[in-house]
Amino acid sequence: MKKILFPTDFSETAENAFVHALEFAKIVNGELILLHSFELPVYDAQFFPENYGTVYDSLQLSQFDMFKDEIPKLHAIADARNLNHIKMSHRLMDGNLLYNIKNAIKEENIDFIVMGTSGATGWEAFFLGTNTGNVLNAVDVPVLSIPLEAKFKKIETIGFTTRYRTKDKKALKEVLKIAIKTNAKVKCLYVQTNNSDVDASTIKEWEEDFQGEPVQFSIIPSEEVQDTIADFILFKGIDILAMLTYKRNFFVELFKPSLTQRFSNKLTIPVLALHE
Repeated sequence: MKKILFPTDFSETAENAFVHALEFAKIVNGELILLHSFELPVYDAQFFPENYGTVYDSLQLSQFDMFKDEIPKLHAIADARNLNHIKMSHRLMDGNLLYNIKNAIKEENIDFIVMGTSGATGWEAFFLGTNTGNVLNAVDVPVLSIPLEAKFKKIETIGFTTRYRTKDKKALKEVLKIAIKTNAKVKCLYVQTNNSDVDASTIKEWEEDFQGEPVQFSIIPSEEVQDTIADFILFKGIDILAMLTYKRNFFVELFKPSLTQRFSNKLTIPVLALHE
């Protein structure tokens, strides 16, 4: 059984992502580990040494009480979607969110992370800013990121961007495993720029290797990589976009929008980031 870590702050964004986490757990036959991470404020004990411990105990208790009150709401969401059979466990951790996520990955042997993201108005902000962006660049397990605007719907088409590298082929095979379980098609996109170094024989080899699989390959010549991917998502009816993360500077260059694009390109579908 796959283990899925779901970090939550019990916000509207997290609640929306929780629905996706439940449905994803159903697809991959997984269980959910709900993580609520909080950071206590730093106080100088010398200013109130007598009640220093009491202050911290009170703050921790308030976090526990909130956690205890919110968990039944999540179980109610699962009941309403007939997904109450999905196993759920809970972790309440004090400290930095990213540090706690990395600890949970190690201690729980996590296979996937599902988390909500909000306020990302451009591709650069989505991948390089916000807590989600920080997690994408710091962990080595797949991360399914859910924008607030992405309401769950049946997964019928998965987009996958590629540069026809060996590591891409391995990632595509993982995406196909998910696609087969949900009876979805995978539409694979290669944006061919003037600097592209992929030859025709490599493309033909891929098509032969994946013959008979529910995957279609598209090659679009363009220097506007970001806009081409956005158009591909729109016109191909993509429900989830899967991407293989390279190094951080890959995202800096690939998803760096212009000033006019910064507020117009907003991701409104889930993004599954796979790692090398």
